[in-house]
Amino acid sequence: MTIRVLLLGGTFEARQLAQHLAGRGDMVVTLSLAGRTAHPLTQPVPVRIGGFGGVSGLIRYLQNERIGALVDATHPYAAQISRNAAAAAKSAEVPLLGLRRPAWEEQAGDRWRRVTDVTQAVAAIGSESRRVFVALGRQEIGPFAAAPQHRYLIRSVDPIDPPLSLPRVDYLLDRGPFCEADERALLQSHRIDAIVAKNSGGTATYGKIAAARGLGIDVILLHRPDLPEVETVATVEAAIDWLAHRAALESMRGE
Repeated sequence: MTIRVLLLGGTFEARQLAQHLAGRGDMVVTLSLAGRTAHPLTQPVPVRIGGFGGVSGLIRYLQNERIGALVDATHPYAAQISRNAAAAAKSAEVPLLGLRRPAWEEQAGDRWRRVTDVTQAVAAIGSESRRVFVALGRQEIGPFAAAPQHRYLIRSVDPIDPPLSLPRVDYLLDRGPFCEADERALLQSHRIDAIVAKNSGGTATYGKIAAARGLGIDVILLHRPDLPEVETVATVEAAIDWLAHRAALESMRGE
């Protein structure tokens, strides 16, 4: 007996989980990606790309594919996907686990300012010209065009197309994880004095936060959205244990 698992991914942890689950005899795993990245990394399990068509579409998928366990390992800021997953899992009576990174906690030496959205982040940079490192998704950078007095370094996985109408902006294409030493070198070489980022949690992108602390750089962090209350774990190892337990239960039902 095997259990069919749908893994909602797009994060470093989702890829790690998929790697651990690939080839297991007790699970058949499908990784679902939203399709926001033009050239996603090769994955170790079968992949579907694109949305489901809201809650009703996800319910149909769970039922048609006979999914026995759903894991939401999406980004902490992908709130709508998480809400849809919770509603669909409840309706389809499919066990759901949230794999959620704990948020970063402010430490001595951090120079954090928390804001609710990108528009507030742009305002928080200030009116005086600054050198700003923007570490957000390419769909979220439009509001920075309203503050052309700054010089921007914008890092993204895919090219910003069309480019922002800004007089001073540099684009950097790169994909994490990013270590602290490399982030420190990047911030110093571009003489960055402010960072705009999300409180993504985890280790893959924490390097810029640690580097900013050591360099005394201001960090403007977007507030995490509220997510639905579901059974949750914080580590890939705990998610593997949860899935192994679900697979064992499925096996016992089939005997």
